[in-house]
Amino acid sequence: MRFAVLDLETTGDQAGRDEIIQVGLVIVNDFEIEHTYASFVRPSAPIPPFIRSLTGITDEMVADAPEPDDVMNEIVPLLDGAVLVAHNAMFDVAFLQRSLGNAGYPAFAGRILDTLDWLRMLFPTLSSYQLSFVSAAFGIEHDRPHQADSDAEATARIWIRCMEKLFSLPLMTLQRLGFLFAHPDMAGGDNAWFLEEVVAYKEQIADGSDREPAKSHRQFALGVDDWATGEDEGREALDLDFEAFYEEMKRRIREKVPDYEERPAQERMMQEVSQSLNDEKHLVIEAGTGTGKSLGYLIPSIHYALQHKEKVVVSTHTINLQEQLRQKELPLLHELSPAPFKSAVLKGRSHYLCLRKFEHKVNLQDFPNEREDRIIAAQMIVWLGETAHGDEEELNLGQKGGEFWSHVASDADSCLNRACPWFRKCFYHRARNEANEADVIITNHSLLFTDVKAEHRILPAYGRLVVDEAHHLEDVASQHLGLELSYFSLVGALTTLLKDSKTGQLPLLKSLLEQHPNAKTEGWSERLGELFPEIVKAKETWDELFEALYDRFLAREAAASAEGGGTVAVRLKHDKLPHDWNQFEAMEDNLYLTLSKVLKVLDRLINEGKEDADDFGLESLLTDLSGTVKDVYRARDALRLLIKADDSNMVYWLEASPHFKSRSVRLYAAPIDVSGLMREHFWERKDAVVMTSATLTVEKSFDYVKSQLGLKSGGEDGERLATVQLPSPFKYREQALVLIPRDFPGLKGANADPAFLERLVESLRDAAVVTNGKMLVLFTSNKMLKQTHGPLRDALQPHGIHVLGQGVDSGNRSKLTRLFLQANSAVLLGTSSFWEGVDIPGEALTCLAIVRLPFQPPNHPMVEAKSEYLRARNENPFTKLSVPQAVIRFKQGFGRLVRTARDRGIVLIYDTRVIETNYGKHFLYSLPGPKIEHLPCGSIPGRMREWLDAPWPAGKEEAT
Repeated sequence: MRFAVLDLETTGDQAGRDEIIQVGLVIVNDFEIEHTYASFVRPSAPIPPFIRSLTGITDEMVADAPEPDDVMNEIVPLLDGAVLVAHNAMFDVAFLQRSLGNAGYPAFAGRILDTLDWLRMLFPTLSSYQLSFVSAAFGIEHDRPHQADSDAEATARIWIRCMEKLFSLPLMTLQRLGFLFAHPDMAGGDNAWFLEEVVAYKEQIADGSDREPAKSHRQFALGVDDWATGEDEGREALDLDFEAFYEEMKRRIREKVPDYEERPAQERMMQEVSQSLNDEKHLVIEAGTGTGKSLGYLIPSIHYALQHKEKVVVSTHTINLQEQLRQKELPLLHELSPAPFKSAVLKGRSHYLCLRKFEHKVNLQDFPNEREDRIIAAQMIVWLGETAHGDEEELNLGQKGGEFWSHVASDADSCLNRACPWFRKCFYHRARNEANEADVIITNHSLLFTDVKAEHRILPAYGRLVVDEAHHLEDVASQHLGLELSYFSLVGALTTLLKDSKTGQLPLLKSLLEQHPNAKTEGWSERLGELFPEIVKAKETWDELFEALYDRFLAREAAASAEGGGTVAVRLKHDKLPHDWNQFEAMEDNLYLTLSKVLKVLDRLINEGKEDADDFGLESLLTDLSGTVKDVYRARDALRLLIKADDSNMVYWLEASPHFKSRSVRLYAAPIDVSGLMREHFWERKDAVVMTSATLTVEKSFDYVKSQLGLKSGGEDGERLATVQLPSPFKYREQALVLIPRDFPGLKGANADPAFLERLVESLRDAAVVTNGKMLVLFTSNKMLKQTHGPLRDALQPHGIHVLGQGVDSGNRSKLTRLFLQANSAVLLGTSSFWEGVDIPGEALTCLAIVRLPFQPPNHPMVEAKSEYLRARNENPFTKLSVPQAVIRFKQGFGRLVRTARDRGIVLIYDTRVIETNYGKHFLYSLPGPKIEHLPCGSIPGRMREWLDAPWPAGKEEAT
């Protein structure tokens, strides 16, 4: 089969208006590149500056190029009889068809395949499908991105890789994919045609093993065998003390890494963690960037678990860190450990695929988002043949993937357990089983508190806990020990029950019952039909309630904040509810009665149907229905508690986005103070808890974090508690320079005036020119970021420096970071999520700018309630809460700059409160010792240039 792989560079993205400036065409035959064609094309107008910057194609390069019609004359013979292939094919095909028409040729009528679709289906775990990223991942040379000849050749080699992968798939998987795309609604689709061709070829050559792969079940090829409870191996307890264990591990590391250097701070951490676990004492330990804290707690945890034959649980805040431990640190330790150990990663249940639900969805062809859902299903069919964990985090499902996943994710309410035909393949039960057999379990803070709420029925019993990213623990505790209810909490469940008269669980059940009339089921169909209008009524009441809540409490605030794009929040005080709150109570009461009526009938139907479910093939459907019913119960009961708002220990509030109005409304309840709950569930119940993070102290003191988490310094608690702040392994005095423009204008409140924005843009422009981009600018306000983005982009365009803005160019942090790293020179503007968890090491980041100190808005309901709580105890909420919170966030932001011993850069702080106020010293004194200077704003570019040009003794490469 012959393929013509096409790429076009154009003056813009509008095929009806913009013009082609370069064509690249590569002919592929029998998995080999047979011929290449490339030509510039002369446009009728100058190339726009942005396109010149993006592609590197200038007006001079196209000045003597052929006319578009001449280029069409040359490529038409190459296209004849070929299957057209392109990356994001709709774009290239639109320009091709217009150019063919202008040249007097008929439109291209052959088959068209898009590498974007096929990459998604065949390589579902790639984190990006951008051409440059895929090329790098596949090891394909792509030296001139956004030039058509280079792009076309890269796309051709990617297409060859796609075909190789496609032909390597088991016939069973290919037949499943063919079934997906052979649907009547997809008739004539070129993807369906190509799959038919491949399946026909494979069926001709397939032998028995290919037709029925060794690992398969119910016509799905799998990447794993059945899980099974391991036999007791009767392992003896490890007979090595920690020093001997670690010395042996270091010997093995030296053999593997010849230039390995020990880190004193990391070794001190290991000793402290080992002592804490052995002595049954709690430990709070701050370990800055570069300490190697993951190994600092994992090695002593493994040793303790092996020596005492007891489990140690490690909890992280982010899934990213969980995955890093799974993919990087744990494999290394399994290789180097002096004694074998078992480890497991356990996440919340919704992270795992339910194979029964997925099979049901595929077999029913239940794809509301027709084409997109079929591609997602295809991704997952291929992935099932490869995955060992069934974890959503492995997949790149695209923007609509979340909705698809929600229908196939594992959940307790609809689980058949041992009665499920997939039980021995189940990814969630596999993960639970691995955790039960593990010495060290890696989980996350969310699951830690879910386990607390579930009375410790999820995690295996454990007495020793290590908490990484511990500065987030209080927030996660508040979130999980409270309530959250969104518009879709009930709407999603009701839609699952009844989307319309023909789709949904209830119409399907009604139809099945009518197809199999029986004395036992007599009357069920009629009762189900009677529920339909009640469900519609409940949905209408729910809509009215959320619209009324938005209009009454949030609409005015949302309109005022629309430009910033953030959410607005309004507090509901339990002892001072609004005067008209009774109208919302009445609406909730009506809704409660309607839902209770529906639930009563469904409960009875499910209970009566269980006995005969097998007879009518209803077991799976009734199980899913039971899960949906429980979702309705949860939403109904949560709404009642939130509308009552009568618990003085909780803070209640509403939130909404100005762009999505009533559908974005969320109701929250959270405990004002979690310190007592933390004491009850952790400090008093566990034998040893180790808390670690890079940011736990404020001015070298642990008082704030101890207060928030209920850790006491005196008495018996104090005797069981140790605090340690490890020295930084970096030479911050040499690696980081902090510059503060002392004459920079101040700000009152959250909004920036034009004079401030003008000065900010000027200073950022001058700094970015010195560093040639390579700058991250941290904001605390979405609105201010957007106000800065346009003027700064225009100011830097003449210098060839791109400006990327969070919420402007993309809302995806990973994508923005990747674009920033790929650019030769760029400035990245970020808000909240960029203050931590972003790793941009090396020369890619030379300058970090902090526009405002990261104080929480004082009027946010949670901050307001905590402030009232502190005042009631005669404490100052600003010094006890606001400043410490901001300092820890500030330290996180500062930590973005220096990530390795070789990094060097400058931090600009535009908030002069750090030098003008009494509390400002808390911020500067909490930094790990950089050189700090304050000088006039106009002197900053010169000082930056001077410092960057000065020679410095670059640090050695970090050891393991």
